[in-house]
Amino acid sequence: MVETPLTYKNLTGHQKIAIFLLAVGEDAIQKIFTQMDDDEIREISIAMAGLGKVGSDVTQQVLEEFSKNLETPVTLMGSFEGTEKLLQKVLPDSRQKEILDEIQGPAGRTMWDKLENVNEEVVAAYLKNEYPQTVAVILSRLSPTFVAKVMAYLPEAFATDVIMRLMRLENVQKDVLESIEQTLRTDFMSSLTQSEAQDGPERVAEIFNNLDRGTENRLMTALFERNREVAEQVRSLMFTFEDLMRLDDQSIQMVLRHTERGQVALALKGASEQVKNAIMRNMSERARIMLAEDMEAMGAVRLRDVDKAQSDIVLKAKELAVQGDILIPGTQEVEEMVE
Repeated sequence: MVETPLTYKNLTGHQKIAIFLLAVGEDAIQKIFTQMDDDEIREISIAMAGLGKVGSDVTQQVLEEFSKNLETPVTLMGSFEGTEKLLQKVLPDSRQKEILDEIQGPAGRTMWDKLENVNEEVVAAYLKNEYPQTVAVILSRLSPTFVAKVMAYLPEAFATDVIMRLMRLENVQKDVLESIEQTLRTDFMSSLTQSEAQDGPERVAEIFNNLDRGTENRLMTALFERNREVAEQVRSLMFTFEDLMRLDDQSIQMVLRHTERGQVALALKGASEQVKNAIMRNMSERARIMLAEDMEAMGAVRLRDVDKAQSDIVLKAKELAVQGDILIPGTQEVEEMVE
């Protein structure tokens, strides 16, 4: 199962509250929860545990409802484990268990939901080292569609053994199932998270992409002074507004079709002449005249507003690249061509 990325317009009220609480931190959450009743804490906890990754753009939009002066967006991660630790700090044991049991039910993201979000080949590579009976129990908790995909990557003899055990599988005792869940959580999922976290340069480049211009320049300068090789590696992985001029004309036109003219005008107020020329040459004469008029009518603008507009356009370009609508040089492999 592939999770649908959260968007601001689709957030529920409880999800917005959950994102806000994650942003302000545990100390503030403890104080806020003491002022809520059980039902409110339960609903917010369920929403928090089911968030998954919350992008910096969504976080910023949520926080702007609480503070118009927020300047630095953050990326958050709402998870069952994090929510569990938080509840342990602010609630009595009986209230913790009640809420956590509900989260792990249909309303929340269980270990089995998480497992189905992992690539089936990775799951198979882990399972083939387990006892067939254990594998049968695990697969019995997953959807037939996902199990079929996993089976395709298991050794034939092993897969056959697992199938035979699945056919004879009876009700699994609760303590056995809990033990398997705990093993998956502490062994497989934790190692998976660690392996995903090893992409350091890509992660740092993404962080730099979300910084405001002043902070980005300051930190990049410091990074070059500390270790030029590392700084150049990070810089090569970044895609900034200035890099739009590296796109081919068709890609630039695609980005423009998905961006409001006013946003383009604001972004170009702080752009180099090279970027302005790259944008302008991909617009009709009438559109260029209207854009120039918009820019002139704006007068002086705040740098942070320009940064925000440029950041939004960069994010849109990245979305289009992920969808395969445009190609960002250096970020995608060029397919081999044959005659």
